[in-house]
Amino acid sequence: MKEFDVALKAVAEGLRTIAQGVEKIAKKLEESTPKKQAKAKPARKTAPKPKKAAPKKTAAKKPAPKKAPVKKAVKETAADTVLKIITGSKKGIDSATLVRKTGFDKKKIANITFKLRKQGKIKSVDKGVYTKA
Repeated sequence: MKEFDVALKAVAEGLRTIAQGVEKIAKKLEESTPKKQAKAKPARKTAPKPKKAAPKKTAAKKPAPKKAPVKKAVKETAADTVLKIITGSKKGIDSATLVRKTGFDKKKIANITFKLRKQGKIKSVDKGVYTKA
């Protein structure tokens, strides 16, 4: 039972130390944070002023000339990357080389080449070898 009491006292002392540390941090935080001073609004002693009449409408202004739209940088898609590599090869390029050059897995390369063949952008010269259409 004495061991339990000793351990309990050690835990209690540790908690006191942590609490003191938290209090010090809170005090430093309060000191470093600038305090906002609330401005007191003066009490309204007079009746509110009547609203002014709406200004008369003038001639319509010319619309501002339209600016050319700003072109955003377009990210290159995986299909664009594969197409660029295939287009750059004269004799054609095989799937294994595409995997090595792009870092994509075989399944992704197979899906991309299928899509590009359906779009007519590339053609299959041999099994797994592709060239520009």
